[in-house]
Amino acid sequence: MLKYSRHREFIKQYLDTHRTHPTAETVYLDMKHQFPNISLGTVYRNLNSLADRGEILRISSGSGPDRYDGKTEPHYHFICTKCSNVLDLDMPLQTDLNKLAGKHFQGSILNHETHFFGLCPECYQNKKI
Repeated sequence: MLKYSRHREFIKQYLDTHRTHPTAETVYLDMKHQFPNISLGTVYRNLNSLADRGEILRISSGSGPDRYDGKTEPHYHFICTKCSNVLDLDMPLQTDLNKLAGKHFQGSILNHETHFFGLCPECYQNKKI
């Protein structure tokens, strides 16, 4: 059993109320207001602990820092290739993908994680100007 931590509890509440998929540095800068002596290392340790326990999601885009999400139920993400923003996609989970992939795999597929890449609405609008 993991010992209670005010820092970990704050991070969970922060991610539950911020749907911006922040980086560890963003969480750290916002936490400094309430916990002036907190270190970036403490934030990283708590984020990694929460992600490892499945209490939050760690989103790796392949470039740039990881992002974090308090919404743990399966859902899709969009990652902007210009500004690196991460957005939730409002679409149903495509469970047929698990069955389709399972036809070509000798093991057992239980779930999948998919990221979509392109320009977010803001970057797309700025491109047209």
